[in-house]
Amino acid sequence: MNRETARRWAAEVGGTALLVGIGTGTIVAAGRVGGIPQWWMGCAWFAAVLIPLVLFIARSGAHLNPAVTFALALSGRFAWRNVPGYWAAQFAGAFVASAAVLTALGPSSHLGATIPVQGGLLLDFAVEAIFTALLVASVFLLADRGEGRRRWRMLLPPLVVGVSTYVIGPWTGSSLNPARTVAPAVLSGTFTDLWLYLVSAPLAAAVVAALWRPQSVDIADRGPGRIQAGT
Repeated sequence: MNRETARRWAAEVGGTALLVGIGTGTIVAAGRVGGIPQWWMGCAWFAAVLIPLVLFIARSGAHLNPAVTFALALSGRFAWRNVPGYWAAQFAGAFVASAAVLTALGPSSHLGATIPVQGGLLLDFAVEAIFTALLVASVFLLADRGEGRRRWRMLLPPLVVGVSTYVIGPWTGSSLNPARTVAPAVLSGTFTDLWLYLVSAPLAAAVVAALWRPQSVDIADRGPGRIQAGT
């Protein structure tokens, strides 16, 4: 492992830890005070994705999500040999964050674990898959077309997650991210319908990857998600 690879993995650990820590920490803190408006929760998850994206996109591409890494590799935008390291870093970051939330705020609200509570499993599966597909599509747009003037395209993945939290958060917890779901589930011992999140996200990612192949763009405008595609 060379120094650059180590830096990319460290960025994925730190970025995923920030995402999970801010997002699930908000859930636990909200539970301790009796709840907050759902749009506040959506804003918290918007920030949870945007902050590490801004901080780490130039270093690792800021995947922050095993389903995103899987989709980028499956579509040819990211080298398969780099996938295991990214996955390990993402899950490590999620567990670090959940452990920090547990230490700081206690074990309430299942540490922010995602639990289907209404709508039926088929509908829950469908909405998780739909929003994961939208998230992957937003990442592909950023990866293929670059950040855009004034980096406006960087707002797209956080926007998808924020809207998803607002719309389906009360139904499913709005995961879209296996690492975000597994870490609090394991540390809180909450495994209710865990399969739903571990199947819907990769499946949706695979569908988008199959349908949206890499575009031919000038290398100067190529987004950071594709930096390692040929390395």
